[in-house]
Amino acid sequence: MRKPIIAGNWKMYKSTGEALELVRQLKGSLADVDSVEIVVSPPFTALATVAGELKGSNISVAAQNMYWEESGAYTGEVSPLMLTDVGCTHVIIGHSERRQIFNETDATVNKKVKAALKTVLTPIVCVGETLEERDLGATMKVVERQIRDGLDGLSPREMEKMVIAYEPVWAIGTGKTATPQQAEEVHHLIRSIIAQRADSVAQDLRILYGGSVKPDNVDELMAQPDIDGALVGGASLQADPFVRIVRFKRK
Repeated sequence: MRKPIIAGNWKMYKSTGEALELVRQLKGSLADVDSVEIVVSPPFTALATVAGELKGSNISVAAQNMYWEESGAYTGEVSPLMLTDVGCTHVIIGHSERRQIFNETDATVNKKVKAALKTVLTPIVCVGETLEERDLGATMKVVERQIRDGLDGLSPREMEKMVIAYEPVWAIGTGKTATPQQAEEVHHLIRSIIAQRADSVAQDLRILYGGSVKPDNVDELMAQPDIDGALVGGASLQADPFVRIVRFKRK
């Protein structure tokens, strides 16, 4: 049985002090949880502080982005080695905001995924369609392309070490959420695409849903057979809602 993952993406929020306060609350409130893998993703400035506070706990730390080179003259970038050095175990790659605002492509996602795996970071690879693409009936085509090109050249053994997050762009920060049925349909497609390359990997691959996940919709989402967790945005910025999401109730 696939172990669920609940990951909180804090985006460009929280000072170091605020981040420390939040993870101390989470550490105390979630200390007894062992049936769910818990991940928090602070901004770069708070990674070392948060990782230090969470060392030895049941909460892992992810970065929100990285560059694919280990070092070099890349002003403003952060390497995978730097992330592991401060205590990260995971990294979010290809988030829709990175794709839309910073022009990331499937090709750059592919480079980052390979670099993360080489550095023993678990990549949380994001895919998803815009509202326009959904309205045009292109959801499946877009997601299939992102999976195919973003994971190009990966071996089954490498794919076993990653996580995929389906996040419909139209549901991120809008208050809109894909219905559980809509989300399940795409999650099933993703698993089917992976199965074409490696069936054994597909059955164990954990696929998260991201897009306005909240305490009042997480239970229904997590009841779907192919949804293995959530990539949580706004609701991860406060302890109480994030704790409730981690403690989702299976229907």
